[in-house]
Amino acid sequence: MYSRAYKAAVAIPPIVWVTAFLLVPYAILFCYSFWSVSSIQTIVHHWNLQNYLELARNSLYRDVLFRSMRIAAAVTCFALLLGYPLAYYLSFHATTRKDLLYQLVIIPLWASYLVRGYAWKTILGTDGVLNGVLRFTHATDLLLAIQNSVNLHLAASHQITLVPLPFLLYSPFAVVLVLTHIYTPFVILPIYASLEHIPRNLVEASHDLGSSPWSTFRRVILPLSLPGVIAGATFAFVLTLGDFLAPLLVGGSSGIMISNIVVGLFGAAYNWPLGAAIAFFMMVIVMALLFTTERLEKRLKVS
Repeated sequence: MYSRAYKAAVAIPPIVWVTAFLLVPYAILFCYSFWSVSSIQTIVHHWNLQNYLELARNSLYRDVLFRSMRIAAAVTCFALLLGYPLAYYLSFHATTRKDLLYQLVIIPLWASYLVRGYAWKTILGTDGVLNGVLRFTHATDLLLAIQNSVNLHLAASHQITLVPLPFLLYSPFAVVLVLTHIYTPFVILPIYASLEHIPRNLVEASHDLGSSPWSTFRRVILPLSLPGVIAGATFAFVLTLGDFLAPLLVGGSSGIMISNIVVGLFGAAYNWPLGAAIAFFMMVIVMALLFTTERLEKRLKVS
């Protein structure tokens, strides 16, 4: 239908753009990961595997990477627990209000990431909204009493004591909470799209054959919506794993993630080769995850 010149005119600009601003930077990053930094803080173009060996030897990077994966997995689970019921309600039960509720899901994406992050910092702070409500309702006294009794019990058994109530901010809990709020819409949208593509006559046939609503959901709706669930979970996990602003705002020292390590290595530490090695290793993990989920989605669609 189209001439070769038209196809070239359409295809060449995006190919050039992707090559110049995606593939070339990745190639440069890959090259940097095999170089080193001298004692006078200059990059030495000497090819070696020391950065990858340092990544394997240093327990700090392994611990932070595993923590980042745990946080990403927790955010994914909570986002699915919140997103799937809402997407299901939007698709099957919201009739005249469907468009309004759909817009309410999208509206949080209109707000700036930093605005939402600082809002949660205000809510979770020691003098923030949540602690103010707890003090007003005298719930703080009860929580501190329980906390002190647990601390005394653990101290008697020579275990680590728990932290006081201000753990709400600057902790992994705060990072998981903020990232769940930020990335839940990215989980809802693909699940909703997958639910909307389910033929309603299949659901009606299941009811006509005497299946209960739970049986219909378990045998018909859930299997057919799994591609959307996998896509939403992939979005949440990958975006959380690469996030560095939320840990910077509300994480503190105990909520730092691997992306913060990369930012520090490219910034104050001026160790670009090691930062490039960690970044490239993370990219390999993400690419492997995307490849696995893509194969799984195709298998589910075929079956």
